Amino acid sequence: MKGIVLSICLLFLFTAFSTAQQITYSDVLKDDSREMNYHIIGKVSGNILVFKDQSSKYSVSIYQNDMTLKDKIDLDFMPTKTFKTDIIEYPDSFYLIYEYRKKGTVFCMAAKFDGNVKLLGEPTLLDTTHVGTLGDEKIYTVISSEDQQKIMVFKIQEKDKRFNFVTLLYDKELQLIHKTRQSIDYDDKNDIFSYFLVDNEGNFVFTRSIKINNWDDIATLHLITKAPMQDTFSIRKLPLDKLFIDEMKIKIDNVNKHYILSSFYYPERRGNIEGIYSTIWDAKGDSSINSIFTPFADSIRSAAKEKGNIKSAFNDFFIRKAILKKDGGYVLIAEDYTTQSVGYNYWNRNDYLYPSSRFGNSYNNFYSPYYGSYYSTYNNYNNYYNYNNNNNTTRNYYYNILVLLVSNTGVIERSEIIQKDQSSDNLDNFLSFATINFGNGIHFLYNSSDKKEPLLIDNVVTADGNLKRNPSLKTFSKGYDFMIRYAKKTGARQLIVPCSYRGQVCFAKIDF
Repeated sequence: MKGIVLSICLLFLFTAFSTAQQITYSDVLKDDSREMNYHIIGKVSGNILVFKDQSSKYSVSIYQNDMTLKDKIDLDFMPTKTFKTDIIEYPDSFYLIYEYRKKGTVFCMAAKFDGNVKLLGEPTLLDTTHVGTLGDEKIYTVISSEDQQKIMVFKIQEKDKRFNFVTLLYDKELQLIHKTRQSIDYDDKNDIFSYFLVDNEGNFVFTRSIKINNWDDIATLHLITKAPMQDTFSIRKLPLDKLFIDEMKIKIDNVNKHYILSSFYYPERRGNIEGIYSTIWDAKGDSSINSIFTPFADSIRSAAKEKGNIKSAFNDFFIRKAILKKDGGYVLIAEDYTTQSVGYNYWNRNDYLYPSSRFGNSYNNFYSPYYGSYYSTYNNYNNYYNYNNNNNTTRNYYYNILVLLVSNTGVIERSEIIQKDQSSDNLDNFLSFATINFGNGIHFLYNSSDKKEPLLIDNVVTADGNLKRNPSLKTFSKGYDFMIRYAKKTGARQLIVPCSYRGQVCFAKIDF
C-alpha cells in the first residue's frame, strides 16, 4: 500500500493567509504490531528514521518524504538482551546508546550512524558496572544539552544512605571531557530528585526535594549543580516561606543562562493547590533573580473547574511542559489528569507523582516529559494492551489544559484554559495532547472526544497570549487513530505522529 495523502485547507484565525495541511501515512507493515517498541528518531540527512524493537530484534526504518519505506536496516550487532536505548540525533547523523548485561556486568555502548543508517566506525564502550547475577538493570541515564554539543552519561548507586554518582561528560564526538565520582546524602523515604539536565556549558543540574514524611508534602528544596570540570556538587537551599510545593520542574534557558524552577504550591499540609511557585536562577551569578508564589485568581479557577468547589480546581493538574520566550519569560503548561479504578476508587496525587520516592515519576524515563513531549517516545503499546486483559479496569481522564504566560521575573502575566474532555478504559495512548511551536504561536493538538467524527483539534496560543481555535483536521477517515501525544517535530512546520491502524502501528507526517 502506498503512502496516502490527505490535503486539508485551513484558514488561520490570527493570520491573513491560508495554508494547506497535508497528512501522509506510511505503509502499514505486518511486523509493526502493537507489541513493538519504537522511537521516532527524526529527520536525518533528509530521511525520516524510526528505531524499532520487535521482540528484541532491533532495526531502523528509513522513510522517504512521501513516507514510503526506503529501507530497513537490521542492527545485528546489538545483543538480544539489550534493555535500554537512548538516541541523540543531529542533522546528518545520530548516536544510539544502549545497555546490556553479560555475566553480571552491565555494558554501556555507543554506536554512530549516518542518515542512511550506515554504521560509522565500530560501537564504542563508554562504561561498565558490575551488578552481579541479580543486580539492577538500566544503570545509566543519558542526557544531552539543548545544542547537542554536550552529552552526559551518568549512573547512581545507593549505599549506606548515600547516592554515589559517576558522571561522564562528552563532547558531540563522544570525546570524554571529564569524569567525576561524587556522593550526597539520601533518605529513601523523604528525598525526591527531579529530572537531571545538562546545559550548553556542560553544567549538571537537578533538584532535591525533601518531604516532611513519606506521605506528606515537600517542605525543603535544594538546587544542585556541578560545573563541567568540577568534582563536587554545589548545593543551594531555596526558601519556601513555610509553604509546601509539588513535584519540582526545571527548564534550562541557555540564551539567558538561567534555570527556571516551577511547581504548584500549597498554603498548608495536604491542602488545596493555591497557585504557582516560580524561581529564576542566574547560573552565571549563582544567585536567585526572583522567587514568587502567585495564587490563582477565582476567574481562572472557575474556568478550570466548571462544577464543584473552585478551591480544589487545580488539585488534579500536573505540570507537563515549559516553553521559553526570547526575553527570558516562559509559557507553563499543565493538564488535568486523574484515574478511577474498579475496586480502588481513591485517587492519590502523591501516588502518581512519587510511585517510588527516589525519583518521582521521572527517573530513567527515555524522554523527559517536561522538556519535549512529556511521555516516553520509546513507546510500548503492548504494556497498555496487556493491562486490558486482566480483571482490573482503570478509567483515565484527561481534561482541561492550563496555559500560563510568565514574565522573566516569574510574574504570571496571563492565563488561559483550553477546554478538553477525554477518557478511556486502560488504554490511554490516544489521549492528552502535543504542543508544537511554529513561530506564529504554540499549537495544542489533541484528539476530539467525539467517536462518531474523530478530529484532531488545533488550538493556538499566540505570542500575546490570545487563545484561538483553528479548523479541526479530519485525520481518521481512513481508520487511522493518532497517538498525538507521542508526536515528534521534524521540521519548521512538520510533525511525525505514530498511528494505530487495525491493531498495527504506522506513522503519519503532517505538514502545516
